[in-house]
Amino acid sequence: MDERFWRETFPELSIGELFKGEFEVNALGSERDRLVAERMQVEGYFQEADPTLIDLSQRLSTAIDRAYSLGIPPVFIFLFDEAWAAFYRQHAALAAFLGPDYRVLPDFWAWRVDPKAGQAGWRPHRDKGWASLRADGSPKSLTVWIPLTEATPLNGCMYMLPANRDPVYGTQQDQKFQVDYPSIRALPGKPGDYLCWNQAVLHWGAQSSQFGGAPRMSMALEFQRADEPAFNEPLIPTLAVLAFADRLKLTGKQILQYRHMYPLPPVMQELAERLLR
Repeated sequence: MDERFWRETFPELSIGELFKGEFEVNALGSERDRLVAERMQVEGYFQEADPTLIDLSQRLSTAIDRAYSLGIPPVFIFLFDEAWAAFYRQHAALAAFLGPDYRVLPDFWAWRVDPKAGQAGWRPHRDKGWASLRADGSPKSLTVWIPLTEATPLNGCMYMLPANRDPVYGTQQDQKFQVDYPSIRALPGKPGDYLCWNQAVLHWGAQSSQFGGAPRMSMALEFQRADEPAFNEPLIPTLAVLAFADRLKLTGKQILQYRHMYPLPPVMQELAERLLR
């Protein structure tokens, strides 16, 4: 609950300071914009790069390792400006798909997948499913996923079934997975990369190998159009800089709403419930 603890324990990160000056967003350029739009339309996702993420990723992955050593879940990095800034940097791409006044969903997570412990990312799922697509197939909502360390097939990189290779994509039967195995696509990434997908595509984090080397650390945040009903609440305004108390409360919300994806120790459930009071 004490903001001073977080500032002192994670001195490489900031709370309420990074956004005081002028904040620059990542621009892809007209040709990259065209290709990104085409990939989203056909395959339901794209992968791009933003060099600014390299420095942010280094600081955030260092913080996640320290959090792990203290028994703190990685999702608590969203108490810090750097986590939000990494996603806000992609404002131009998000606005192109969701409109300039899109909203940030209170849906985010961070991972530390350790091959030496036999860990895996989240199992195959669709974030919101067919209901997250408009009648013309364009997205109502998007997920942005950022690797903070190198993500490989051996340490748990993302896997995707492209939309155009998924026979039940965009239908009310999309929970009855029909996977054409040769169509599955591994999506290795490194610091400086980011992935963006619509919330109807089937994807998952791989099972790691004991030969996978260093842990795969990553984080994700979700967004939606402002002119569609809220998928979750409270919706956060575009590029909003949240107060520490609000970040803390939202982090507690994540721990509870994603408990179906991982074992939740009773002590952590109790903490999350306290944060929401």
